[in-house]
Amino acid sequence: MRRYGKHTDEDDIRQRPNPKGNRARTNIRPKHEDASEGFVLTVDRGRLTCLVGDRTITAMKARELGRKAAVVGDRVWIVGDLSGKKDTLARIVRIEERKSVLRRTADDDDPYERVVVANADQLAIVTALADPEPRPRMIDRCLVAAYDAGLEPLLVLTKSDLTSADKILEIYSTFGLNYVVTNREELATGGAADRVRERLNGRITAFVGHSGVGKTTLVNSLVAEGRQRATGHVNAVTGRGRHTTTSALALPLPAGDGWVIDTPGVRSFGLHHVDPSRVILAFPELVPGTEGCPRACSHDEPDCALDQWVEDGHADPARLYSLRRLLQTRERREGD
Repeated sequence: MRRYGKHTDEDDIRQRPNPKGNRARTNIRPKHEDASEGFVLTVDRGRLTCLVGDRTITAMKARELGRKAAVVGDRVWIVGDLSGKKDTLARIVRIEERKSVLRRTADDDDPYERVVVANADQLAIVTALADPEPRPRMIDRCLVAAYDAGLEPLLVLTKSDLTSADKILEIYSTFGLNYVVTNREELATGGAADRVRERLNGRITAFVGHSGVGKTTLVNSLVAEGRQRATGHVNAVTGRGRHTTTSALALPLPAGDGWVIDTPGVRSFGLHHVDPSRVILAFPELVPGTEGCPRACSHDEPDCALDQWVEDGHADPARLYSLRRLLQTRERREGD
């Protein structure tokens, strides 16, 4: 007979191993060995459009991924309904290791990194020669971000029918950049697209640039009919373009020869996340000269060994100037 009150002892206590009557949580997660590989095309408010085989499906991130987010360009593994039918939703359960990550911050003093695209091979920096006016500081910042991410930069100059490209090309002559110069007539006839496409075949190329420089117009000329995006115009008063591309989108080149990723137009490109020591890797002829540098040398100070390295004839002085210009770009706000 069970006793109650002050007459009870330990033998009268009924032990329940789990008061809620449910199972204890486990850290063991399913392996999802039946998952299918996909490629993230775009992300919109938590819903990811992915290419799985020849089908486009909508998916969401699985809870077990925690805070890890998939971005455009990611290779992912997906389970669930992969039919691609309307109102179906699959789950992304794994994200493959990225071979490259292009990041930016909203400003130089903003510690929060924004991943622009993953797994790109090349960064196409699109700049108008006029309407709006070119901004070399912006080009410099994109170059720093490209070198930091391990991407090969490609300079694409548009609207050459309004002014010559010689001045900009002279500024970047020592960088050894690949470049393409286009005009609006060539975009309309397709000649410009053919020349740009030669630089893109077999690669994943992210396109960045200010609003109004013709970036999305160029992308539209590169991809197949029916995949074009809306384009905007340049404000006659401010000289700036209006944002028409609001999210990054991966689009296939015709005949499956590569991908272009159109990204939203940017007004600034923060570099808070960039490790300055990685920028010099884009100048391989200068790297051996850093062996005599003092500890933690920024390569832009009086005791830097690169000055003697260049003076001894191991590298072109213009290349050292270009390196230091990029290093200073991170420390200087655009427009200063």
